[in-house]
Amino acid sequence: MSSGFQVNRAASITRKEVRHIFRDPFTLGWAFGLPLFFVIFFGYAIDFNVKEVRLVVSDQDNSRASRQLLEVFSGSKYFKLSQLPPGVSPQRDLSRERAKGVLLIEPGMGEALGSGKPYQIQLLLDGADNSTAGIIISYLAGIQQAAGKRLLNQTRSAPVRLQTRFLFNPELSSPWFVVPGLLAVVMGVLAIMLTALTVAREWESGSMELLLSTPVKPLEIILGKLTPYLVLSLLAVAMIYLVARLQFGLPFRGSQPLFLVGVILFLTLCLAQGLLISVVTRQQALAVQLAFLAGLLPPLLLSGFIFPVESMPAFFQYLTMLIPARWFIVISRGLFLKGSGVVELAVPLGMLLGMNLLLVAAALKRFKKDLEP
Repeated sequence: MSSGFQVNRAASITRKEVRHIFRDPFTLGWAFGLPLFFVIFFGYAIDFNVKEVRLVVSDQDNSRASRQLLEVFSGSKYFKLSQLPPGVSPQRDLSRERAKGVLLIEPGMGEALGSGKPYQIQLLLDGADNSTAGIIISYLAGIQQAAGKRLLNQTRSAPVRLQTRFLFNPELSSPWFVVPGLLAVVMGVLAIMLTALTVAREWESGSMELLLSTPVKPLEIILGKLTPYLVLSLLAVAMIYLVARLQFGLPFRGSQPLFLVGVILFLTLCLAQGLLISVVTRQQALAVQLAFLAGLLPPLLLSGFIFPVESMPAFFQYLTMLIPARWFIVISRGLFLKGSGVVELAVPLGMLLGMNLLLVAAALKRFKKDLEP
């Protein structure tokens, strides 16, 4: 028998894996049910738009001007007001987390505005949740402008007017930002788990040793093992793509073939990572633990899915370069929202390709024919 690479031997392993997949409903349910559930659930659950912020109001002025100011707050979609009972400390509801802020209006507001004097109003915010506090502060600029028009009849335009437009996501829709990132996180951990768990099971059952005792080459085993799970993962991505377009209304402004290239590079890299984990561990329990550790936590925290990479310390910015999900999130968001082309995505595509070659080479090196662990 020829000692070189043979396609028919790799195809035989692929057919074996396909039969195993169809005999195992758990694998099919894991491949299709899990990503669909997570994308729909977290696509609605994760919302970066803060609405109906609970404010407790202490209006000690009780004038027409103070009531108009409160109408400006309550008339917006951002704040939900409630009155502070007499004799109660303003910080009580903040400490009990019943409100995010306390609006204090001291006596003399109506008199000061009537005489044209400036007047200050104090807003106490819960700084324990710094992200929400920052968003609330950003809302105050619009509230202040609306209050000026309502209370002082300031209708004259300013000499310089700054007009803001949001490109790529005009309504600042959270699902438009979250779902392309979820695609990378969910499919990454799924692809790693599929190969890590399945191949480790074969090590424990002894079928892998039987396979390695034949003339089959390590590269044939790797291609035969990865191909069916790559097809299975591609079908799951197609399902998530339809959900993103139909359920969440995401646009797709980029190239479909380029998106397919990015998906294949990312999934192949994750599948090779799972294969390497299974080769190193040869135990299902340990493989599952390492797969979750490598496939879930780094992509969730360090890929730019939630926290911008640019805001991280320099060390972690360099560390994120080793995380495949970081580069695929750039590709996914760029193609869905921005319509990026090959030139804009050359770096993330090149990084995925380079890491693919390294991981496959590492798996080949570890996939020896000696049966010693």
